[in-house]
Amino acid sequence: MHEKTEKEQDAGAIKSDSVGLERLIFFSDAVFAIAITLLALDIRLPQGLGDLNDQALLRELMSIWPRYLGYVVSFLVLGNFWISHHRKYRYIRRYNSILLQLNLLLLMAIAFIPFPTAILSEFGNRTATIFYALSISLSGLLSTLIWLYATHENRLVDAGMSAAIWRRETRGPLAVIGVFVFSIGVAFINADLAKLSWFLVTVALWLATRIRRNG
Repeated sequence: MHEKTEKEQDAGAIKSDSVGLERLIFFSDAVFAIAITLLALDIRLPQGLGDLNDQALLRELMSIWPRYLGYVVSFLVLGNFWISHHRKYRYIRRYNSILLQLNLLLLMAIAFIPFPTAILSEFGNRTATIFYALSISLSGLLSTLIWLYATHENRLVDAGMSAAIWRRETRGPLAVIGVFVFSIGVAFINADLAKLSWFLVTVALWLATRIRRNG
C-alpha cells in the first residue's frame, strides 16, 4: 500500500475535524436541553398541603411566583446562550484541545444554572440574587472567551470571516453579562428590583441586534 500524499492527509484531517465538531455540537445541545428541562422540575407546590379547594389552590399557585420568575428568566437566558453557541459554531471550522476544554467549562456552567435558579426561587434574598447573577455572568464570560479564542488571528475560523460577524457574535454574550453585573450592584439596594432588572436582557439583546444590522 502506498503512503498517503500530504494533500490526502490534509483532507483526512479536515474530515476528522468535521466529525469532531459535529460530536462537540451534539453533546453541547444535549447539555443545554437537559439544563433547560431541569428548570421546570423546580416548579412545584410545597408538600403536605392536602386537599385544596379552588381558592386555596389558586392562592398556593400564586404564592410560588418567584419560581415562575426564575424559570422564565433562566429559560430565556439559557435559550439565548444556546442560540449564541449555535451561531458561533457555524463559523468555527476547526478545533483543538483548548477549544474542547473551554467548551466543556461552558457546559459545566450551563448545567449548574438550575441550582442557583432553585436557590433564587427558594430564598429570593440579596445573597441568592447575587449568586444567581454571578452564575449567569460566568456562563456569558465563558461563551465570549470561546469566541475570542477561536477567532484570534483566525485560529479556528475561516480567514475570510468579516469583522462584522466577529462583532455580532461578541456583543450578544457581553450584553447579557452587562445586565447581570449591573443587577449585582442593584441587589445591594433592593433584591427585588435587581431581579426585575434582568428583563433588561431582552432590551440589551434587541439593541445588540439593531447594532449588528447597522454595522
